Amino acid sequence: MRLEDALFNWLQITVVAEARPDDRAAVDTCAFFSQLLHEDHAITELRVERTDETMIHIRYVQGGRSKLHMFDREAGEQLLADINSNPKYNE
Repeated sequence: MRLEDALFNWLQITVVAEARPDDRAAVDTCAFFSQLLHEDHAITELRVERTDETMIHIRYVQGGRSKLHMFDREAGEQLLADINSNPKYNE
């Protein structure tokens, strides 16, 4: 999986896991993407640094160097919006 795709998947499921801490599937999936980023892309630190009106900023360390990647906020929060809008997942 490309680094950018893995970061985006990690971001989306992290947003879900933080909003739904009792959602075991979300927490487990977040751990899976964290492990994938560590093993496949040598990411040693990974966090959402900040969220502003339009972007979500991800800070990570790769090869000993701190890097920043930004994603569109609406896209990053879309999975959570989809889950919240489906009554099946909100019982």
